[in-house]
Amino acid sequence: PIVSGGRVYLSCYSGYGLDKTDPGDIAQLKRHALCLDAATGKILWDRTVAGTSTERPFQGEYITTHGYASSTPVTDGKAVYFFFAHAGVHAYSLDGQPLWEANVGTKAHDWGAGSSPVVYGELLIVNASLESDTLFALDRKTGREVWSVKGFPSSWNTPVIAHVSGHDELIVNASGKLRAFDPATGAELWQCAAIRAAELCPSVLVHDDVCFVVGHPGGECMAVRIGGNGDVTQTHVLWRLKKGSNVGSPVWHDGHLYFANDSRGIAYCLKADTGEVVYEEKLSDSRDRWYASPILSGDRIYYHSRTSGTVVLAAQPRFEVLAVNRLASDRSISNASPAVAGGRLFLRTNQAAYCFGEK
Repeated sequence: PIVSGGRVYLSCYSGYGLDKTDPGDIAQLKRHALCLDAATGKILWDRTVAGTSTERPFQGEYITTHGYASSTPVTDGKAVYFFFAHAGVHAYSLDGQPLWEANVGTKAHDWGAGSSPVVYGELLIVNASLESDTLFALDRKTGREVWSVKGFPSSWNTPVIAHVSGHDELIVNASGKLRAFDPATGAELWQCAAIRAAELCPSVLVHDDVCFVVGHPGGECMAVRIGGNGDVTQTHVLWRLKKGSNVGSPVWHDGHLYFANDSRGIAYCLKADTGEVVYEEKLSDSRDRWYASPILSGDRIYYHSRTSGTVVLAAQPRFEVLAVNRLASDRSISNASPAVAGGRLFLRTNQAAYCFGEK
């Protein structure tokens, strides 16, 4: 979910794929763009988008893992934008009126989609790697294509905007290659040989002109100095390490990089400047997976698991568990990263959306 102007925006789906043993009729699949009151949880508006002819059936270990509406919406304070993969990009006014929709590709993937749209000035950036192997910049007022670039295999991650040496860079990770573009024109600025994997889900993180890249099922991470020209593989790679996460993105705090391996439930703390491992510790004894990205709030880092709750760590280079929280009344799967706003934490599961805070 995202929180803006006293409202919570999130996506979900209904009509099909709610029960693995009896998924129903795929023709009844609907994706939802939802707006909730942040104070009460009341649904303010709900807009639906019909399924397409290329939907993957709800079976096996693939689409059943996270369903049909995994992307996070984004708002510029005037409109809110939802990316529903091969069902298109959809823009709504803040009161839920449809503004436009755009087709960015029709291919559907067995694992579904995961990249989220990004607002940059008058543009909406969309990584449609799985739908058309393309990075798009759309006019955020009309949905018209402004520019597009091909060549983004196996990229589930959300692009990141960074400012360096007086200009902006749009950085996106694809299998085997980290690439940076001028976000206004789509012109490539630099590229770097990077992590090669069948799927690259974590978004990169940029801090102090360094791009931190995490990915690969076996665990890999690397640091690349941004602001280069052409192929910077031999000149800008600062360090590389066989530790990483295949799904969740990292966070940076006080000179350290924090992330968790999604399949083994191991939390890592690295020195950001060298890649030196400070700690490598199990978050819990369960065999649960950790798909959500960690959230930094104040002096705490929140690691949210799929089925066994949230582990709260001290944001420090010493492993310290402050709390383990579980929802006693909700045992459904939770893949989404939490959001923090106004001193409250917003969390969604397959069953419901929640708001936590001091009374």
